[in-house]
Formats: sequence, C-alpha cells, structure tokens
Amino acid sequence: MDLPVMPPLKPMLAKSVKGVPAADSVAGGLSYEPKWDGFRCIVFRDGDEVSLASRSTKELTRYFPEVADAIRRETPERCVLDGEIFLAIDGRLDFDALSQRIHPAASRVTMLAEQTPASFVAFDLLAIGDESLVGEPFAVRRDRLEQALAGAKAPVHVTRTTTDAAIAEQWFGIFEGAGLDGVVAKPLAKPYAQNGRTMLKIKHARTADVVVAGYRLHKTSTEERPLLGSLLLGLYADDGKLQHVGVAASFTEARRAELVELLQPLVVDSADHPWGEWRDPDAQASSRLPGGQSRWTGTKDLSFVTLEPSLVAEVAYEHMEGTRFRHTARFLRWRPDREPESCTYEQLEEVAKYDLADVLT
Repeated sequence: MDLPVMPPLKPMLAKSVKGVPAADSVAGGLSYEPKWDGFRCIVFRDGDEVSLASRSTKELTRYFPEVADAIRRETPERCVLDGEIFLAIDGRLDFDALSQRIHPAASRVTMLAEQTPASFVAFDLLAIGDESLVGEPFAVRRDRLEQALAGAKAPVHVTRTTTDAAIAEQWFGIFEGAGLDGVVAKPLAKPYAQNGRTMLKIKHARTADVVVAGYRLHKTSTEERPLLGSLLLGLYADDGKLQHVGVAASFTEARRAELVELLQPLVVDSADHPWGEWRDPDAQASSRLPGGQSRWTGTKDLSFVTLEPSLVAEVAYEHMEGTRFRHTARFLRWRPDREPESCTYEQLEEVAKYDLADVLT
C-alpha cells in the first residue's frame, strides 16, 4: 500500500456542546451532519488492497469482509476515507448487533457477514489518487467527497449535510428514531486535525431514576482504602424483575471513598439478591446480568458487591440501546423521596421511530 496519507492515522474528534450552535458562531461557518452510532473507521484503499482502521488504529478488516468488498466496488481505486461502519435492522441502527461482529472465529465472522451485513457511511475524504487533502478546509474536502463517491451504491453511502442550523435542529429531533446519536458540527474553513477536537457534537441528554443494586471497586482500590469504581444500576421491568441497565462512574477519589463507606450498611449476600446468579454461566446466557465476560472485557474482573436494592439515584444518560443505557450514565443525586419499585422503564422517554432509509436519502 502506497498512499499520500498512510496508516496509522488518528481520526479527528469532537467536543461536546449544549445545543446546536449557530452557523456563524465559528469563523468561516459550520456544516452540520447526523452523528452516526457505529464504529468509527478510516478506510485506506490502494487498488485491491483495503484496510479498515478503527478510531484507535486497530484493524477492523477481518471482521467486516463485506464492507471491504463494497469499498473495492464503490470507491475510487486510491483513496482514504473517514467514516463509520454501521449496521441496521428493521430500518434502525443496531449497535448490539454491530458489536456481535467482533468475534475471533473466522467461521462466525463469515456467517455474520452474510446474516447481518454492515454498511459504511463516509463523511470526509482525506486523500484521492496521489493527492492528500488533509490540509484543505472541510468545505473543499466535502465537495471532493461528493465528487469521488457520486456513483457509489449501498452499502457505501455519503452522509448528508446542511449549513442551516434550523435543519440541523430538526435532524436532532427526528433522526434519533432511526438510532442516530445526535448532530455533529464541522468548521467549514478548518483543515483535518488528526486526534484534535475541532468538531462539535450535540448529543441527547436525559435523566432517569434508577435503583442502585451493587457496585464495583476501582482498579486502584486497596483493603486499607477501598474505592468505588462504578455503581450498578437497575430498572424494574413489566414482569417485576430488576433488570441491569448500566453503570454510573466518573467520581473523584475522595468521593469514591465516601461512597464505599456510605453503601456498606446496604451490602447483602448475593444469594438474597435479584442478580445473585451472575456467576452462573447458564444464567448469564439466558439473561443480561452484570458481571459476565464478553469479547470486549476479556478476562477483566467484573465481580461486584451486591446491595440491598433500596437506594434510588437520579442519573443522566444519552439514549437507550434496547433495554440498557448505551453509554456510562452520570450520577446526579440521591432520590430518598422515590420508592425503588417506582423506578420502571415507563419513566423513560419513548422516541418516535424514524426510517434509516430516509436519513440516507
């Protein structure tokens, strides 16, 4: 492979802001586009040689052979693209199904590539032919991207953009129904900054009252000074069972020590806990209990301390992925006025469905 922009390359990043910024709030203006919920991917193509690199520069090619084949069919012979690998089921992005694609067995990779094929959406062009575009402003790169992929067909797409903040606001409201994450704003006049947070991202922010049913110790915790790593959170389902929905983390060291002390009176034997079967492989296979190993966690210790499910906390979260928080939640405050049994899925905002095909049009 011999391209004007070569791997490894760290992609340009974004910093979070509240609300869609005005188009004229940045010198040279802003371009807005949907924020995709998939695997960030830098595509390097030199003839038949294709490399799909993750945000951390790790190789993704072996996990998505159908995407590599599509890149060979639908893109210029020599190019470098920045974009996202995504997977859609029933007209909606499905990150859980996408995560299943990262598997060590070649036979399973082949099977999943046929059963749940992924797609690629491009949102930047970093090189074409012998020309590097990294130093060009985004307005130029976007124009060249549209030219380069003008004839591309699914499963290769070009993300839509607008310079109208009002339209971006509309996208922010309706595209979540198709599983998208929010909106990204890019300065039209700036070059591509590897690993630099020059873009702006606007993500959905919500709150929920949850049951605190356990905690994990921090990796720096010791017997002399135990420190909390994360709170394990639950919501009651329609069948009355307490479902694990995610964790809340990001506490200061002093707060980690305080929380361990605060929670000690609530520690119970796991046999008397709703998630007491978490060590049982069969129970893990039939239900999404905390503590189970996965291809993401490897051999990482995910054991936790079980707590009497009597404490309620309010947390901030972005959006749901099935029955769980898609990302780590943020602890806001305790809710002594709430009964644990009142913490159900019914309190969560129901997002109106939106067909992903309309986003890609």
